[in-house]
Amino acid sequence: MQQTDLSKYNNHPYRPGANAFKRLLWYYVNIVFINSAWLPVSGFRILLLKVFGARIGKGVRLKPRVNIKYPWHLQIGDNCWIGEGVWIDNLTTVTLGNNVCLSQGAVLQTGSHNYKKSTFDLIIGPITLEDGAWIGQNTVVNKGVVVGSHAILTSGSVTTKNLDAYAIYQGNPAIKVRARQIQ
Repeated sequence: MQQTDLSKYNNHPYRPGANAFKRLLWYYVNIVFINSAWLPVSGFRILLLKVFGARIGKGVRLKPRVNIKYPWHLQIGDNCWIGEGVWIDNLTTVTLGNNVCLSQGAVLQTGSHNYKKSTFDLIIGPITLEDGAWIGQNTVVNKGVVVGSHAILTSGSVTTKNLDAYAIYQGNPAIKVRARQIQ
């Protein structure tokens, strides 16, 4: 029976979208200003994200201690809220529509590994959160997922599949529990 052999792992086909200097510079900017609690206001952090290539709309609120892998793969619409401790592990594109809420500790994870190969190859897929989506506290949204307009992923849930618009999902794996009614 075959076994995993991490000594043969080769990440060579993956291209992060920026040169080594820009990635290194971002690493330190992210640590000091974005993934830090000492700067309580959003504006300066949003400016830094834009300088590094993020496309960010108006009225975005970015709480302290957010971790963003590569801002040049990030697009955020208007009036979005990103809570403390959110981890956007965007090896490829992450798109947030307008009025999206990412609650504390949410994880958007665009990468994984192919467990069927002995070399444990990297596999990636974009994530899209459509307008009005709410990703609850301590949740995980995995690679390749589209969260439909105004869908909710409740606290502590994990999704590996697309979520329908105006639906509420719960659990691990997340299942649809009811429709979302907005008054």
